Amino acid sequence: MHRHKKPAMFLVVLVLVVLYASLFVVQEGQRGIVLRFGKVLRDSNKKPLIYNPGLHVKIPFIEMLKNLDARIQTMENQADRFVTMEKKDLIVDSYIKWQISDFSRYYLATDGGDVLQAEVLMKRKFSDRLRSELGRMDVKGIVTDSRNRLMTDLREALNNGTSGDDKTQATAADNAIASAAARVERETNGLQQAVNPNSMAALGIKVVDVRIKQINLPTEVSDAIYQRMRAEREAVARRHRSQGQEEAEKLRAAADYEVTYTLAEAERQALITRGEADAQTAQLYSEAFSKEPLFYNFIRSLRAYENSFNGHNDVMVLNQEDDFFRFMKSPEDTVAIRP
Repeated sequence: MHRHKKPAMFLVVLVLVVLYASLFVVQEGQRGIVLRFGKVLRDSNKKPLIYNPGLHVKIPFIEMLKNLDARIQTMENQADRFVTMEKKDLIVDSYIKWQISDFSRYYLATDGGDVLQAEVLMKRKFSDRLRSELGRMDVKGIVTDSRNRLMTDLREALNNGTSGDDKTQATAADNAIASAAARVERETNGLQQAVNPNSMAALGIKVVDVRIKQINLPTEVSDAIYQRMRAEREAVARRHRSQGQEEAEKLRAAADYEVTYTLAEAERQALITRGEADAQTAQLYSEAFSKEPLFYNFIRSLRAYENSFNGHNDVMVLNQEDDFFRFMKSPEDTVAIRP
């Protein structure tokens, strides 16, 4: 009985393995393409079969699943040098947001959904188009509101391509995209919907947004402008310092004048006041002494004595009967004092 159970168990395991290998799941945000013996499965129009998110069935061990990212992707562009209408160089840093719009065309045009190949073609196309657009604009227009219009025009040009009336010559990127578009037409026997061969639609790609992050001047130009601005600022600073020193000298001269004038005026007022005081003093003395002439003579003699005998070694040879000593005699010897 145990011998019968082993083949049954083996058969159940084999069925489960085959069933597991037959089922595959496409995750949300992805699309699936099935390869049979290395070749993509196609529909009646020779277009690759695209599997939407969900559970699907394939032939086990013969067919393989390849996933394509359906989400919006960001491609950073390396800062590059561009020339404006004024023949001035600018360093422009930008990025592109894109997603797959036609998975079957994208798969055929990029050799099996090679993201690197798609981004290389898109970057070359974007760089050529941006170079052409910036060559028609001046620096002022690029850094002002015209930049928004520039990014819109770039997005439209990438998505729709250029018309035959556009005088812009075909670039290497245009030729590469056109070659990929021709390969898709050959592989689908011309049943694929016609698109402009120099647009991103030829690769099955839609450009969602184009943004310019930074616009800078080249290093050598920036250094020259910085040195010129520095020289201008230093000239302005020197002019301001010179003007300040001139104003300081004017203020200092005005202050010195005010000091000199104030001191002179004060000295003049002091002399006038002192003269008036001396005049008033003399007048008072005159009025006082005119009332008492004898007392005036007595005061004058005392002042003369004080000035004559104020030293320690003064020697005077005078007659004792001289009138100079009349106030130094005793009262009974003093004759009437005459004025």
